[in-house]
Amino acid sequence: MGSNRPILMTVPSPTTSSSNSQQQQDHPLTSIDPELPKSNSSSINPFENTFNNSSSRRSSAGSRSSNNSIHEVISLSRSESKTKPLKYYGSSKGGGGAESEGLSMSQRELRDEDARLVYINDPLKTNEAFEFSGNSIRTSKYSLLTFIPRNLFEQFHRVAYVYFLIIAILNQLPQLAVFGRTVSILPLAFVLFVTAVKDVYEDWRRHQSDKIENNRLASVIMVDDDGGGGGGGRRRSFVEKKWRDVRVGEVIKIEANETIPCDIVLLSTSDPTGVAYVQTINLDGESNLKTRYAKQETHGKEMFGGVIKCEKPNRNIYGFLANMEVDGKKLSLGSSNIVLRGCELKNTSWAIGVAVYCGSETKAMLNNSGAPSKRSRLETRMNSEIIWLSFFLVMLCTVTSACAAVWLKRHKEELNLLPYYRKLDFSEGDVDSYEYYGWGLEIFFTFLMSVIVFQVMIPISLYISMELVRVGQAYFMIQDKRMYDEATKSRFQCRALNINEDLGQIKYVFSDKTGTLTQNKMEFQCASIWGVDYSSKENNSIMEGDELVEHYVEADGKIFRPKMKVKVNPELLQLSRSGLQNVEGKWIHDFFLTLATCNTIVPLVVDTPDPDVKLIDYQGESPDEQALAYAAAAYGFMLIERTSGHLVIDIHGQRQKFNVLGMHEFDSDRKRMSVILGYPDNSVKVFVKGADTSMLNVIDRSFKMDLVRATEAHLHSYSSMGLRTLVIGMRDLNASEFEQWHASFEAASTAVFGRAAMLRKVSSIVENSLTILGASAIEDKLQQGVPESIESLRIAGIKVWVLTGDKQETAISIGYSSKLLTSNMTQIIINSKNRESCRKSLQDALVMSTSGVANNAGVSSHVTPVALIMDGTSLVHILDSELEEQLFQLASRCSVVLCCRVAPLQKAGIIALVKNRTSDMTLAIGDGANDVSMIQMADVGVGISGQEGRQAVMASDFAMGQFRFLVPLLLIHGHWNYQRLGYMILYNFYRNAVLVLVLFWYVLFTAFTLTTAINEWSSTLYSIIYSSLPTIIVGILDKDLGKRTLLKYPQLYGAGQRHEAYNKKLFLLTMLDTLWQSMVIFWAPLFAYWSSTIDVASIGDLWTLGVVILVNLHLAMDVIRWYWVTHVVIWGSIVATFISVMIIDSIPNLPGYWAFFDAAGTGLFWLLLLGIIVTALLPHLVVKFVYQYYFPNDIQICREAEKIGYDRVVESGQVEMLPISDNPSR
Repeated sequence: MGSNRPILMTVPSPTTSSSNSQQQQDHPLTSIDPELPKSNSSSINPFENTFNNSSSRRSSAGSRSSNNSIHEVISLSRSESKTKPLKYYGSSKGGGGAESEGLSMSQRELRDEDARLVYINDPLKTNEAFEFSGNSIRTSKYSLLTFIPRNLFEQFHRVAYVYFLIIAILNQLPQLAVFGRTVSILPLAFVLFVTAVKDVYEDWRRHQSDKIENNRLASVIMVDDDGGGGGGGRRRSFVEKKWRDVRVGEVIKIEANETIPCDIVLLSTSDPTGVAYVQTINLDGESNLKTRYAKQETHGKEMFGGVIKCEKPNRNIYGFLANMEVDGKKLSLGSSNIVLRGCELKNTSWAIGVAVYCGSETKAMLNNSGAPSKRSRLETRMNSEIIWLSFFLVMLCTVTSACAAVWLKRHKEELNLLPYYRKLDFSEGDVDSYEYYGWGLEIFFTFLMSVIVFQVMIPISLYISMELVRVGQAYFMIQDKRMYDEATKSRFQCRALNINEDLGQIKYVFSDKTGTLTQNKMEFQCASIWGVDYSSKENNSIMEGDELVEHYVEADGKIFRPKMKVKVNPELLQLSRSGLQNVEGKWIHDFFLTLATCNTIVPLVVDTPDPDVKLIDYQGESPDEQALAYAAAAYGFMLIERTSGHLVIDIHGQRQKFNVLGMHEFDSDRKRMSVILGYPDNSVKVFVKGADTSMLNVIDRSFKMDLVRATEAHLHSYSSMGLRTLVIGMRDLNASEFEQWHASFEAASTAVFGRAAMLRKVSSIVENSLTILGASAIEDKLQQGVPESIESLRIAGIKVWVLTGDKQETAISIGYSSKLLTSNMTQIIINSKNRESCRKSLQDALVMSTSGVANNAGVSSHVTPVALIMDGTSLVHILDSELEEQLFQLASRCSVVLCCRVAPLQKAGIIALVKNRTSDMTLAIGDGANDVSMIQMADVGVGISGQEGRQAVMASDFAMGQFRFLVPLLLIHGHWNYQRLGYMILYNFYRNAVLVLVLFWYVLFTAFTLTTAINEWSSTLYSIIYSSLPTIIVGILDKDLGKRTLLKYPQLYGAGQRHEAYNKKLFLLTMLDTLWQSMVIFWAPLFAYWSSTIDVASIGDLWTLGVVILVNLHLAMDVIRWYWVTHVVIWGSIVATFISVMIIDSIPNLPGYWAFFDAAGTGLFWLLLLGIIVTALLPHLVVKFVYQYYFPNDIQICREAEKIGYDRVVESGQVEMLPISDNPSR
């Protein structure tokens, strides 16, 4: 027999491991029924000898009995022969959405067609009618058999790949074989191969991870018939099975610190009241402990049987609808009874549960969908240019085939004698017919051959070049020390490589507040108790020395201190020490007792370098609870032990034990939490904490209203300082009231259907007629650099909207401290309760914003900025209604939009409101599960790896540690990425179009037969060796401006918003330049060699070298920052082209043997090569000079400033920038 197991985790040092066996005998931690497996835990409770006496031990028989009256409950405080199991209601996680879903599910009956039946400890019968999913998981995409077909299928989702596949197939036909059949396949094959290798490597890593996961071991209970004795008895044993072999219906035993292999319903735990503590860090990243419970009807049993009827697998990790039949009794099950795959058992020696969902049907795997696939806006715009190039390609092919048709008509009588078209072959004695297909088919074949010859007009190399450039850009973003978070030791994460350049075009930033703008590390700051504000400046002025006053507990010669230090108010600390000697001390006593008990905190003990000093670490489901518990401990009310049945609080050195008779957890509907405690003197009290809007509605009407008004004034003062507030209340329960609540609570707790609604109704029995004790205020400090970051974003022309669930006063205060709101802003506040009121408010606001702008415009060029502040209730009536358009018009005129008390789906709705009505880019940034919907809705989603888990990170495109990192991410890397990709796309269009036009001009002089002067190998190597590497390296490394300049002048970011690096005007100018350069390259050598006997291969080599040198020098003229690798790839590509041409022309089997060496032996060859390069590049050089010298833009001005130094440029004032437009682009 053991005592109730206190929830105190000790982290033992290695030196104590040898004495674990003896310590376990001296300090029994867990009360275990005789028939249950004994715990092997070696954990030690340091408070056991001090705080537990022999009267706390109880029999296993007594642990199963229930309390039916208040007298039995009160007797616990005396003899402790029985402990009332702790009852929980609601959930503080998952947000309103999860709560609402759970409520709606609980209100309807679970139909047979919507349910599955799980027979406990009978997997054969469970899987007899329908074979449920096994527990093997597979996150990999491919197998040996499916890799090639599936990978090719996925890659050919790109329409350009289908285009090049068709080209390659056409080139295999004898009638259309312009290039060699092998050569024509190489470009596409190379691109497909590179992508396939990358996919193979990524999938191999997934396979290895799956293999490790599936081969982990779990203990499964096996029941054997005992043949001895003739009694037909049954005995159970534990068999280790690999996770992949676990089946639905099997009963699994989990030891402490083990990971749960599948979704299980708890049946029994090592805790005498059936409580288990789990950590969900592998599921949602939250390290705080969660409580789960086994039903008393199954807890402590030797053999398990019965049937569970549960809902079909779904992705809702916060809800579970089921019922269980055990021994003819029907019990309801909820989210507090199920433990999900991936969770870890903590602070509990063992737990036993039955598998209800396995493998791919577990909630963790159903939610393992990763971040949504998003497409780059620049790549989307690029598609329109590709369509124009396709039309241009068709036009070239049409012109070629039409000219060929005319030529064939004019020379139809000469076809027998001409070298390219002959109907008859007279070379032999017998006259043979050539493969001439007639005028119509020849024209058709000419068109198709033209498509093959001019195919590089659509650059296949562009796609793989973009992927490689994005990888390089991501590497430098990850390595940027500006975005390295020292606090969490985490680097920037680039989770979506395909939208890097979108970071340079953002117009709207939608941000969460708590944990994103603030640290989400709560610190207790103020207290208002019984109408007195203990936060005066006089008291605060001496707080520097308050940290020396620290409450601690001594036990077994060791000192136990709270892990977190809290600054205390000296006056309040002195009054709290006075105890119950006066009325004022009584209210202070009850106030801090509420903070210490009305929570779900689990105290853990952590070792320190000093073996005689231990730290108590309060683990809770929210930072607010932790801050309040640490505050109570600092004022002498230290929570030191928690079980499901009682709490032990050290009050200024005196241990007091309270029986927990019931608890109603916080939920988003009630917005409050309550705990019912049984005192040693047989009294029962209810302690409640909650939001002011919720608590002030349930106060005792006879309560002193002057105290209520004083408390409300203090609440308003705290909120104005940006503090998070809670109201604290209590009431006494008499015997009849407790019995009424207890009976209703038991009925609601065991209800099969509608349990959530019934429990909510039961809570109102005790959560009324409260005495207001006071209010607490917690500070959630701003993250470092937030005000400066918001100011930089605003100067850059980015509109920052804050979407938060906090109350309006707190949000406005944070808005001022973060410089989101300024004193010169006109504030428009909309708080409406119905649609008509919203309509009128919007109309008035539109008039106000219009008249304000007009008046200011008439007086001065300076326009007063407008800030729109509205609450979630108003958004309920505006979103998805005809009022959306009015809201958008109003918001587009505002510099700042601040939305308070908004739900997660409302956040996504606000972003959709903007995205559906403007082409501007949106970015959402948040840190919690309630931000996932808006992160996925925005064009770019950024997750903050903060205090609220990793769900936001897992759903994001980019992840980082601090909000301030958004400035270098957008203003530096976003700007660079956009400028680089925009130029690279235009350059690739130009590079390929030059070659195609040279081939087209040549066709005009070869009777439109599609004969090419450029060697087929050179045509293939052009996009692979001759000109591909320079554009990739420049796309990764080139910088139009330095980091210092981009941060100094945030207005430069507007270049991306205005699409200056890539637009239709630049595309048209690029194509005109391409046309000129192709004509110079082709016509100059043609006229020079017109009367010579030079062969086609020799002039083709001249054209090849001319094109390659031209496009590389064109790129070199546009490079801004030169590095050694830039020199290597640009000049190396030219050298590599010469070497390749010489190698190709030195192979006798290939056409044009020794052509280069013959032509290069003359001075005319080199003179022409130099002349065409200078002539072709001259217009580009002239236009570049005129444009930059006479019509410079912001970037070019700042680039010159970088060259001559900042001081000389800005000594007389700031550099004038282009104005930033606030008007959204429709």
